[in-house]
Amino acid sequence: MNMDDKARDAGRAARAAVGDIPPFDDVVRAQRRRRIVAAVGGAFVVVLFAGGLVALWPATEPDDVAIETTTSTAVTTTTTEPATTSTTVPASTTTTEPPSTTTTTRPLTFEPGYGGKVVIADDQAPPTLNPFVRGGDNFIVRRIGQAMFTGAFDIDGATLEIIPEVVTQIPSVANGGLVVNDNGTLTVNYEIRSEAQWSDGVPISGNDFAFTYETVIDLPREGFFSWPYEPYDEIVPGSIVVGDKTFSVTLRRPTLRWQELFDVLLPKHDVEGADFLNDYSTESWVAGGPFVFDRIEPESGLPRIYLVRNENYWKSDPATGMQLPYLDGVEFRIIPETSTLIREFLNREVDVINPPPSNETIGRLLGEGVDVQLRSSPVWEHFSFQLGELNRNGQSLNRFVEFRRAVAHAIDRDAIGAGSIFTGRDRLDSPFEVATRSLTSSPWAQYDYDPERARELLAEACAAAERDCVANPPTLVFSTTSNAEERPRVARLVEEMLEGVGIQVELELEDSCIFFGPTLDTGSFDMGLWAWVASPGVAGAVATLQIYDPDAPPPEGFNYVRWGTPAVSGVDNEAATQLRCGTGFSIGEFNQGASTVRDEHTERYAELVDAMQSTVDDDLLRSYIAEAEQIL
Repeated sequence: MNMDDKARDAGRAARAAVGDIPPFDDVVRAQRRRRIVAAVGGAFVVVLFAGGLVALWPATEPDDVAIETTTSTAVTTTTTEPATTSTTVPASTTTTEPPSTTTTTRPLTFEPGYGGKVVIADDQAPPTLNPFVRGGDNFIVRRIGQAMFTGAFDIDGATLEIIPEVVTQIPSVANGGLVVNDNGTLTVNYEIRSEAQWSDGVPISGNDFAFTYETVIDLPREGFFSWPYEPYDEIVPGSIVVGDKTFSVTLRRPTLRWQELFDVLLPKHDVEGADFLNDYSTESWVAGGPFVFDRIEPESGLPRIYLVRNENYWKSDPATGMQLPYLDGVEFRIIPETSTLIREFLNREVDVINPPPSNETIGRLLGEGVDVQLRSSPVWEHFSFQLGELNRNGQSLNRFVEFRRAVAHAIDRDAIGAGSIFTGRDRLDSPFEVATRSLTSSPWAQYDYDPERARELLAEACAAAERDCVANPPTLVFSTTSNAEERPRVARLVEEMLEGVGIQVELELEDSCIFFGPTLDTGSFDMGLWAWVASPGVAGAVATLQIYDPDAPPPEGFNYVRWGTPAVSGVDNEAATQLRCGTGFSIGEFNQGASTVRDEHTERYAELVDAMQSTVDDDLLRSYIAEAEQIL
């Protein structure tokens, strides 16, 4: 079971990664010249690095070759002392095993035309085609859905900024789309594009927005999986105002959660009266996107999902004025084994693949004449320290900020990157750099590689702990996933670097289903390496910062490192484990004492998180984000 299967991660991961999925209109340009595109990536990009892989068969005319890539990573060592504030920007959310990247292409020089089909292979079968039910937050469901679904907003694949989809503009205080009322509520006004319509020609209207709300708010809540519906709980019942091409709704408070509403719209005229929970597992409603669901063959086992061109799609190519999409169809083929994925790609039986990245895979593709290139995406890889009482390292010094800073200075991030599949990519100095760089002060830049400074800080930490670290050297237990080659490689490099400054390292690598299950949930690691996926905009930055909310320990929150968290009691461990991880996992212990680090910094950080969730004032939000980033 990988992170794409986990409700806590994959939904937001999929939503965040939509900018990485190749626009189908771009894929057809490659396809019509028989350029075969393969995405190898999403994978792992070393500590505070960004970059992903894409493979492409070279064109007959070399100047026409066009690929870019997508994936990324970043890291964070949490300290407690704030530095000076500055300004920051949006970025992330969600934990995952670094999701594989996909492909995207630069404009090609030949004249586009209609026709052709692209075959996209994935290693994971969709458990459903309905994004609103359990399993619908799986990455492959969102990937298929991107071709069929439409929503209020989209994500620009190049900038990762939120852009209008079926609405004419992004609501703001300045354009009157956001109105903070005297009673403390927030009214959001949407104007729907006049040309927006469903695949059967019925105009998309305010009634579809209202029907989407009414459907989602009535869905049964399944424990932890209820989080996709929570933004709709912010809506004041009875506040909806509907027009043919307008829609208004009032939220209980000023909050950025309005950006999470209506990411997938439901066509009222098609879905009303259906058994919504069961009717859309193997079929879909009329489409609002460029393609329409055609069929699944077979409906069990390893299915093939066929989509055909939406003849009533309302978007056109801005470069040519031609109606989109160019393709006649798209086929999603499920191929679980990586070796088979690559073989069928090399045999040109499939056009787009998403295999787990590895040097071996890349070498093989390069050896076959495939063009492999890099480009940034929203996945950031990071190290985190465990500050809870269930840390497996009984001698851990993580509670001392000097120790954490010593580790940060002892790790040569550039050297780690130089040996990875992302050689040559710039390291990240903030997780926000993978989404919107303009609002971050890149505060992690202060932790340059400095072994001498690391030794000085280690001595300070030992003194604070009243420990003779010469006679009894500190030990750090390093945990990450063992399933792919990159993280174990990084683990060995980290071991060497830390031991070089006097920190003994024990490597405890785990299967991903263990590491992303009980290890993270119960906080039993000492220092861990994993990835999160960035979301765009100020709302994305707030979501990233919420990960470390001291008031949100698991199982309700995502503060796996237990930084500043209070004691937790009364949790049904078996139920919480099943909701977060599924069946088959050992039962985790969520009930535990308070964090070993609770001070004025964690208290202020919690205040900032609360403040960020209670305003839509852009200047205030940016100042809160900047201060919170500095505290981290």
